[in-house]
Amino acid sequence: MSFTQSDLDDLAQRYTAAWNSKVPENVAAFHVASSSIVINRGEPSEGHEGLTAMAAGFHADVPDLHLTCDGIRGAGSHVVYMWTFTGHHAETGKPLNVQGWEEWELDDDMKVTSALGWFDGEDYDRQVAG
Repeated sequence: MSFTQSDLDDLAQRYTAAWNSKVPENVAAFHVASSSIVINRGEPSEGHEGLTAMAAGFHADVPDLHLTCDGIRGAGSHVVYMWTFTGHHAETGKPLNVQGWEEWELDDDMKVTSALGWFDGEDYDRQVAG
């Protein structure tokens, strides 16, 4: 299955809005029930419960998190969603500006069946410490 750039742009806009809604269930809703995400080769967050907890964790760490879509590209059912998030770390108050991307496998309904997430964890830690 392949999607038009217009379809992908719409998906990216809706996904970005889900993160910015600060409602973790809205992020999980973009995934099928059996989906998972692995971030920076860490432990997978599996199913809607795990995906909701993952998004809630980011919102807890960065309460004023604001996500921006930097682009989206597709090759068949494989999609790359590039992003930047800004905000302030909950414990240190330090400003954050983090870039990364997610790699998705999509089903015919444009729901994520599996995902990999990537960002520079060392840079994130440096920004948190200030």
